Amino acid sequence: MITNRQVKLAKRPQPGMLARDVFAVEDGPVPEPAPGQFRVKVHYVSLDPAMRGWVSDAKSYVPPVGVGEVMRAYASGIVEASQHPDFTVGDAVQGLFGVQQYALSKGARVYKIDTDAAPLERWIGGLGMPGWTAYFGLLEVGQPKSGETVVVSAASGAVGSVVGQIAKIKGCRVVGIAGGADKCRYVAQELGFDTCIDYKAGGLAQRLAEACPKGIDVYFENVGGEILEAVLPRMNLFGRIPVCGLISGYNATQASAGPNLRPVLTQRLKMQGLIVFDWADRIPEAMRELGAWHKAGLLKIREDVREGGVDAFPETLNLLYTGGNFGKLVLKV
Repeated sequence: MITNRQVKLAKRPQPGMLARDVFAVEDGPVPEPAPGQFRVKVHYVSLDPAMRGWVSDAKSYVPPVGVGEVMRAYASGIVEASQHPDFTVGDAVQGLFGVQQYALSKGARVYKIDTDAAPLERWIGGLGMPGWTAYFGLLEVGQPKSGETVVVSAASGAVGSVVGQIAKIKGCRVVGIAGGADKCRYVAQELGFDTCIDYKAGGLAQRLAEACPKGIDVYFENVGGEILEAVLPRMNLFGRIPVCGLISGYNATQASAGPNLRPVLTQRLKMQGLIVFDWADRIPEAMRELGAWHKAGLLKIREDVREGGVDAFPETLNLLYTGGNFGKLVLKV
């Protein structure tokens, strides 16, 4: 008998890394679509840093995943049964299908994808939500101008890698920050950033000064903590800081003291948090632009695809918070 293997939230997590017993892996029935619905066979699930917040009951930009509910996740797959007029059997799609083998949908925020242009896993990575976040976060919040210096933290990650490449397309000088020599080589040599600083090598403030002799105009923030503290004094007048993530503190067991924000005042900086849903009605635009850059060879994207199916979700998710992934972290279902 075919069943639907699912990951559900079993309980709210404690501070620190996510324990496996926060999640429960269960078998359920394969759902049958009713009129106006279609069923997707999920092939790949996106693992994203935001998931740590989604399982918490702290106030956030979306309601938390309910205890007992299927874990929220972007995923890509193939429509295999449909009673929906806009989706037919064989369509490749991506959407918030959750961590499970089969998902039902009414089509809200589900996008058809072109597997001739890029494989399924890429449409939940650099061409999916992380790519949309990079696109809108940099261009709408960061507003880079040709010739400016853009610094990107977590530069080898799913969002940061796309941010830096878009900044290069827009004529900027781009400095990445990543953890480890291999990731820095990838960012500079393969992705085309002007340089990349290994924050694990120490001396970050001095190395930032050397890499950004004319200061920093845009800092795309994915990390927070010590890296933000090192960047702030280098910011130029009226610099912009899109705040996409603060991953350094997601699993903290106690609050950090935080950086000195005086440069925000003295340099008249603009810091703005961003959530990709703020531009929900423009996602097709992002998909077109990102897809065109990718097709033209201007946008290189790397996935870190892990095996093990949905059972491997709890352990694989924690790789995001230890730097254990290299590229967009994806779970193959």
